[in-house]
Amino acid sequence: MQPLTGASSRALIATAAVAATGLLTAAPAWAHVHVDADNPTPGTTSVLTFRVPGESDTGALTTQLTVDLPDVASARTEVVPGWTAKLDRDTSAGTVRAVTWTANPGVGISAEQFALFRVSVKLPDAETVSFPTTQTYSDGSVVRWDQAPLPDGSEPEHPAPQLTLSGTPPESTRAEHGTEAPPAPATASAAPASAGTVDNSARWLAGGALIVAAAAVVAALLNRRRS
Repeated sequence: MQPLTGASSRALIATAAVAATGLLTAAPAWAHVHVDADNPTPGTTSVLTFRVPGESDTGALTTQLTVDLPDVASARTEVVPGWTAKLDRDTSAGTVRAVTWTANPGVGISAEQFALFRVSVKLPDAETVSFPTTQTYSDGSVVRWDQAPLPDGSEPEHPAPQLTLSGTPPESTRAEHGTEAPPAPATASAAPASAGTVDNSARWLAGGALIVAAAAVVAALLNRRRS
């Protein structure tokens, strides 16, 4: 094995520094509450998955999670062993404002773990949707993930889980928001014109038949007189 030269040593040190920087900058993303969707199309029903890591420095467990919803018309939560889910409904508006998962006694998410919480909702007709989230620990500490992106586009300390929607909303959703549907082909007006054409043709044929019959009668009378 050949000894490293000065240039080779500097190259290895630079590579290691870049790798370490990448790990340091990527690590905080794992500490954030994150949301994904199986069908992120505006106006459609989609299953949202919230990835929740434990990050307590004192060893406390995450025992409760509350996610604010954008006043969806309906919501259904997936069964999570060891946790109970409760929907916060606005009965007067007929919408669901939030969902809260609470751990059973002795259950929680440690600093070495993460958990997945899923809820099925109808997404709004928008480009992006934020889901402010409150994470509560067994020692009573609370972390609120509710900050919007900073003006320069960088990430704040406690960003709210955000979902980017893509695709075309269903026809019903576009109609509700005042988008006009393309006009239907004008087949109804074509039918009477076609009928009128047929009726005129029949009249001409009938008139021609009467003329021919009249000529035949006249010819027969003339022949009878001559004879």
